Amino acid sequence: MAKKFIDIMDTTFRDGFQSVFGGRVLMDDFFPAVEAAKEAGITHFEFGGGARFQSLFFYLNENAFDMMDRFRAIVGPDANLQTLARGVNTVMLDTGSRELIDLHAKLFQKHGTTTIRNFDALNDIENLKYSGERIVHHGLKHEVVVTLMDLPPHCEGAHTVEFYEKTLREILDSGIPYDSICFKDASGTSNPNKIYETIKMARRLVPEDTHLRLHTHETAGVSVAAYLAALDAGVDGIDMAASPVSGGTSQPDILTMLHATKGMNYDLGGLELDDILEYEEVLSDCLSDYFMPPEATMVSPLIPFSPMPGGALTANTQMMRDNNILDRYPEVIRAMREVVEKGGYGTSVTPVSQFYFQQALNNVMQGPWKAIAPGYGKMVLGYFGKTPVAPDPEIVKIASEKLGLEPTTKNALDLADADERKSIACWIERLEKEGIKVNEENVFIAASCDEKGIAFLKGEAEVNVRKISQMQAAESAAAATEEKRGMGTGSYTVVVDGQKFSVQVAEGNADIQVTAVNGESAAPVAATPAAVPSGNSEDIKAMLPGSVWKIIANPGESVKEGDTLIILESMKMEIDVVAPRDGVVQSINVNVNDKVVEGQVVAVLG
Repeated sequence: MAKKFIDIMDTTFRDGFQSVFGGRVLMDDFFPAVEAAKEAGITHFEFGGGARFQSLFFYLNENAFDMMDRFRAIVGPDANLQTLARGVNTVMLDTGSRELIDLHAKLFQKHGTTTIRNFDALNDIENLKYSGERIVHHGLKHEVVVTLMDLPPHCEGAHTVEFYEKTLREILDSGIPYDSICFKDASGTSNPNKIYETIKMARRLVPEDTHLRLHTHETAGVSVAAYLAALDAGVDGIDMAASPVSGGTSQPDILTMLHATKGMNYDLGGLELDDILEYEEVLSDCLSDYFMPPEATMVSPLIPFSPMPGGALTANTQMMRDNNILDRYPEVIRAMREVVEKGGYGTSVTPVSQFYFQQALNNVMQGPWKAIAPGYGKMVLGYFGKTPVAPDPEIVKIASEKLGLEPTTKNALDLADADERKSIACWIERLEKEGIKVNEENVFIAASCDEKGIAFLKGEAEVNVRKISQMQAAESAAAATEEKRGMGTGSYTVVVDGQKFSVQVAEGNADIQVTAVNGESAAPVAATPAAVPSGNSEDIKAMLPGSVWKIIANPGESVKEGDTLIILESMKMEIDVVAPRDGVVQSINVNVNDKVVEGQVVAVLG
C-alpha cells in the first residue's frame, strides 16, 4: 500500500526567522539557502506576512514586497508561497479598515503569494469573514484557522476539544470561503492527546477531501509528539523548519520529523534525508554571523504556565536583554497565568500574546493591575472582538477607568472604518505631504508601519541586525576608547532620575558642562545646584522599555487627561503615553526612534 503523502510547509524563512531572530535577517544573507531548499525538493514555503512583514521596514531597511518578488523568482512559478495574516489586523499592529484589508490581499497576490493563512487570536469568526472573502476575491487560496493552546495549570475556560468544535462549526456555518483548515498552536502547549482528539473531531466534521493542517512549536517540548498524534488522527499537512532555526522556539526540524516517522506509513513531502542535510548546511553557513539568543534554542518547562509563543518569546527576551531587565523574565512568565485567566482566554498568539506579556510585565514591574497595557485593556473592553470567555468584571472596570474607554460590542471593522486615520485617503494625503511617491504599495507600507513606514519611504530607516562580527567590533571599539581615555576623562551619557544627560568628565578645575539629551544646556556643575521643578510641573515617565514610535503632542500644547502624548513601540505593539491630568506640555524629552527605559522621563506636563 502506498504511503500517505503529507504536505510539508517549510517555515524557516518566516516563522523560523521570527522565532529565533525576531525576523531580523537580511534577504541577501539568506537567499542562497532558499535556492538550496528548492534543490532539496521543497515546494511549499512560508515566506512572509505576520511580524516578518514589518520587521523588514523596522529593522532591516528592506522592502517586504521586493523580498517577496525576489523569493518568487528563486523558487519559480509553481511553488506554493504562503503568508500569515491576523484576520482584521492582516499584517498591521491594529485593526485595519475594510479598504486596507482589501488592499492587503490585492498586494500580496501581486507580489507572489499563493496562500494566506488567516487567523484570529480570539477565535471570533466575525474577524475572519471579510478578510477571508477578500483573500479569495483576489485569487489567493485561503487557509482558515482555529487557534489552539493549553491553559495554564488549574485554569478552566475554552480551549477544549468542545470549544474547538464549536469554533469550527461556526466557520463552516458562516460560509467563509476556504481552501484548507489549519489548527495553529503558536505556543506549542497543546498536549498531544488533545491534538489527536481535535483532528479526529475535525475529520469527522468536514467534507472528506478537506485539507487539514497542524502548526505548532517546540517551545514546550511536545511538538514531535503532537505532530505524530495529528498524523495518526488523519492530518494532511504539517509545518517544519530547517536547522539552525528549528526546534526551541521554532518548529521541529525537518530531519527530526523524517527520523521520527521512519517505518511509518507516511511520505513527508517526498523529502530525502541527504538532500535536507545539504540544505541545512547551506542555511547554517548563511546564518553563521547572526547572534542566536540562547533561549531560542531551548525547550522551556515554564511555557505551559504562561503560555508564551515562540515567535514572541525571543522578541520579548531581546527587548528585556537590551534594557537590562532579563532577570525579571521568569516572574513575567509566571504572572501571565492570571493575565490569561482574567483576560478571557484569547489564544496566546500575536497580537494577544503581546497583550498578555505586556500586562504581565506591568504587573511585575509596577504592581498587580496598577497599570493597564492599552492593547490588553482594549481587548477586555471588546474593541478587538469577543473573547472566548467573558473577562473578569473587575479587570474590565479597571481597564475602563485607566484607558478612559467604555466597553463595546461593536464590530471591530466598523470601529476601524469610522477612524479616518485608517482610510486610504488619509495615507495618500500623508504621502503627498512628505513628498513620497503615491502608489498602492507605499500607501500600505505607511498604513501598516506608521511612522517607521514613513521613515523607510523617506530613506531614513536604520539597519538594526544583531551580527556577531558587529557586536565584537563594537566591544573592541568601546574597549579601545576606554583605554585611550585613560583616567576616565571624556564625554559620557548618564541617567539621573530617569533622564539622560551628556556629561564631560575632565581632570582638575575644568569648566565642565552638562547638556540634557534634548539639547538644553545646564549651568556648570560646580557652580549651580540642580534645578528643582516647579510645583505645577509633573514628569511623565515610560511605563515600559521600548522605542519612540510617534510624538503626538508638542511643547506649549494644552492637553486633557487621557490624551496621548507619545506612542512607544514595545514588543511589537504600540504603547500610549498619556497625560495623567489636564495641563500644558512643557517639554517632550525624546525624539522618534529613541530607545527609552522603564521609568525614563519622556515628557513634562505643566
